[in-house]
Amino acid sequence: MQEIILSIMESYGYFGVFAMIAIENIFPPIPSEVILLFGGFMTTYTTLNIVIMIISATLGSLIGAIVLYYIGKIFNKERLKKIVSGKIGKVLRLKEKDIEKADEWFDNKGNKTVFFCRFVPIVRSLISIPAGMSEMPMFKFLIYTTLGSAIWNTVLISIGNKVGKNWESILGIFDKYSHLVAILLILLFIGFIIWFYGFRKKNKRAE
Repeated sequence: MQEIILSIMESYGYFGVFAMIAIENIFPPIPSEVILLFGGFMTTYTTLNIVIMIISATLGSLIGAIVLYYIGKIFNKERLKKIVSGKIGKVLRLKEKDIEKADEWFDNKGNKTVFFCRFVPIVRSLISIPAGMSEMPMFKFLIYTTLGSAIWNTVLISIGNKVGKNWESILGIFDKYSHLVAILLILLFIGFIIWFYGFRKKNKRAE
């Protein structure tokens, strides 16, 4: 996969970077680190400009994020309520009020979440879906997505530019970062499940 990505970028320059980052946002398994670090390296031996490279990558991030935002909007809060009111809700032990609480939380914390999640592997893409589900205002979504994506893209492209042909040696560092984040996310998810069901049991007893 890496060879195909690099070939497209070398053939199409800014547009190749734009397209690869847009696809990476929709299909998280494609590594943005490879795209951005190599994009930075390309600015050292071609006529490609580092600023335009960052802009191209950030526009690609926006397009991919918007696609996932609208996918989330299709599966909005009301549809989720209908889903949990049926058999799926009984299996997962979810109720309509749980959807309401999650939506309220995203309404209050959504801005920071969308921004900071742009620095987290895999989550940086998927966070656009709950943003769409909670119908986060598009203007705010674009602002925080642009800011977070621009920072991430700038850092990696700049690193690729500085290390030049040694860009692949940096990938190992980001792989370790990705694995560490993945482990932390799994632990947080397990912790959330334990807390969630413990919280619900307490509520039932109180009732």
